Amino acid sequence: MGVVRDHEPWDGLLASGRVDDRLVREAHEHDRIGTVVPIPADLHPDVVKALARRGVDSLWGHQAEALEAAFEGPTIVTTGTASGKSLCFQLPTLQTIATVPMARALYLYPSKALAQDQARALHAFGMKRLQPAIYDGDTPREHRAELRRRANLVLTNPDMLHIGILPNHAQWERFFSGLAVVVIDEAHVYRGVFGSHVANVIRRLRRICEFYGTVPRFLLASATVANPRELAERLTGLEEIRVVDRDGSPGTRRTIAMWNPPVVDEETMRRRSALSEAADLLVGLVIEGARTIVFMKSRKGVELMAKFADTELRKRGYPQLAERIAPYRAGYTPAQRRELERKLTNGDLLGVVSTDALELGIDIGALDAAICVTFPGTVASLKQMWGRAGRRGRGLAIYVAGEDALDQFFCRHPDEFLERPVEAAILDPHNEQLFAAHLLCAAHEGPLSYEDEHIFGPEWHEAADVLVGNGDLRLRPEGTYVPRRADEYPAGGVSLRSAGMDPVSVIDGGTGEVIGNVDAGPAPSTVHQGAVYLHGGRTFEVAALQLDDRRAFVKPFDGNWYTQPKRETDTQIAEVLATRTSLGVRLSFGTVVVTEQVLAYQRRRLNDHEAMDLIPLDLPQTSFGTQALWYELDNDDVGTLHAAEHSQIAVLPLLAMCDRWDIGGLSTNYHPQTGGPTIFIYDGHPGGIGISRRGYEAFERLVSDAYRLVSECPCESGCPSCVQSPKCGNLNEPLSKSGSTALMRTMLQSASRGSSTPPRPRPRA
Repeated sequence: MGVVRDHEPWDGLLASGRVDDRLVREAHEHDRIGTVVPIPADLHPDVVKALARRGVDSLWGHQAEALEAAFEGPTIVTTGTASGKSLCFQLPTLQTIATVPMARALYLYPSKALAQDQARALHAFGMKRLQPAIYDGDTPREHRAELRRRANLVLTNPDMLHIGILPNHAQWERFFSGLAVVVIDEAHVYRGVFGSHVANVIRRLRRICEFYGTVPRFLLASATVANPRELAERLTGLEEIRVVDRDGSPGTRRTIAMWNPPVVDEETMRRRSALSEAADLLVGLVIEGARTIVFMKSRKGVELMAKFADTELRKRGYPQLAERIAPYRAGYTPAQRRELERKLTNGDLLGVVSTDALELGIDIGALDAAICVTFPGTVASLKQMWGRAGRRGRGLAIYVAGEDALDQFFCRHPDEFLERPVEAAILDPHNEQLFAAHLLCAAHEGPLSYEDEHIFGPEWHEAADVLVGNGDLRLRPEGTYVPRRADEYPAGGVSLRSAGMDPVSVIDGGTGEVIGNVDAGPAPSTVHQGAVYLHGGRTFEVAALQLDDRRAFVKPFDGNWYTQPKRETDTQIAEVLATRTSLGVRLSFGTVVVTEQVLAYQRRRLNDHEAMDLIPLDLPQTSFGTQALWYELDNDDVGTLHAAEHSQIAVLPLLAMCDRWDIGGLSTNYHPQTGGPTIFIYDGHPGGIGISRRGYEAFERLVSDAYRLVSECPCESGCPSCVQSPKCGNLNEPLSKSGSTALMRTMLQSASRGSSTPPRPRPRA
């Protein structure tokens, strides 16, 4: 039974926030009693003993439901953080391995750290028949053959499955011949480009399993998303997937605080840095003895936050507490990360500052408080982070807003924000470019034939013919498709984290080391000569961009400015796939060709964002096909259209799990194909991944959210919290805040009156 407290360690901190209005909203989640279910009598005795070793003598309701569902067909479990989702797929796996001697299982995790954490949990069961092993890029080559023979449960990641296992499936014959269970954990991570790639890898996995005579059960676990069944179906290509979403675990008493840094410049409405504000919160909580985790977006921010907190604690006379704060991010060695996780679990650390590396289900013990610095991109991610707080019966979850448009929008609507449903996870396995690349990989794994249609869908045949025309595949007389060059290794040229097949390598000019890759499409905007480029928490300046051989050379940078490219963008409508009248305008969805040219770049000072100069560039045009929504208006004021476009791009991530950097836009007072003023919003990835389709389907909500974002912002003529965009190719000129407010108000009033303008003629493709 927990200790009854008259006060919490964060009471004083919250009281100070109420006084100066930094605490814009305080809410409370109450205890929830769990639903206890006896362990099923038909579980194998070895499994029951294994549970006992872990101290499990009963199940929560959703765990029992998931166990039953797992033996009926494919299942996705989507319940809250710390609800025991792992046991939902561990139990069916253990039962299968205990009852079927030759059974094998495959666990897929989006990161190596998660696989390590799950491996520890599996070993703790102490079940003799269970032989788990991790197979990833860190597995020594001399151990791999023995692992393939011995392990009956392999933990890996989609990248290793794609590049190391499937192309070499003959070496895995024994494993695939017995594969009975495939687990996809943290399924909500597989969205956008990454998710679209992984969906194709899963289809290739199913195809190889069929080749070896197995049809494994697919079990998925996910944070809460708006579309769990659709997500599972798109990821696996399977139908009739059962959803387990009634959380039977007990709930924690948790205080939720929305925190807005104070305005420090009334003229520009500039606020105090969210990083500095969060560092003060971390220091205050640590002094009060609250074990705290802080989530930051950037690796550099993680290091700065930890340094700020360390300095402040020493200044206040707490050097011993400063030693108990540490940063955690990618880039550390596995040994360093394991040591930090150990210190967190046993309480040696009081505070940790992390990227989203610790957002997912790694067991890091009982924490009291979780601070999220700026909106992480989705409500689902925010709730995952907040769920880290309160493992000991009570907790504090804080959201510290930044100056970004969405952050300030939420601070003006705190109640709606707290009640806002999680977003839909968007992915498109049939993105033309990605799909073709994985078909080529599949053909190297075994000849493609008509029998593959139930896995790849009816689109595969047309895509295969295109590959034949490109000289990548060869059509045999009996109707199968095989590689034109059997000695090539196509999986090696396909990165699951990138939409482009020919990325630009970013090279440290001093050492010759390749430090990263950038998709070829956005490369002129991100790694042009003179660009300030961030990677791995370090800042570089681009010395040269060589598009011909896909290389960008960079050097260390310590200047006091950042860069923003000036682009010229054009769109050509390729095909209209859907059209309707909405909010008094003709709204369309379809495919477009986007042509961009980077003309110059602007240097802006870091401290006040003032423009320093504009430097011209001589770069070629680039083009890519993608999906878009567009709508036609009567208003031809360029500033009005431009501001409306920006605001709608800013709020589109509230409808789809994406970042505003995944979205592009164009507004024009005359488009030759529509014959008038038009606003385009398009997917920023070649081929499109479904983001703009989501905007088309929920257009009315998109415009409503954008209108409130702009109309309620207290600035006079537009600011980064409403209509200015950090990625604008026109350097945020011209923009009319008042014009866009009036335009969107008229559109929404048109909907309330039920009126509409006559539709224009259809665009000419």
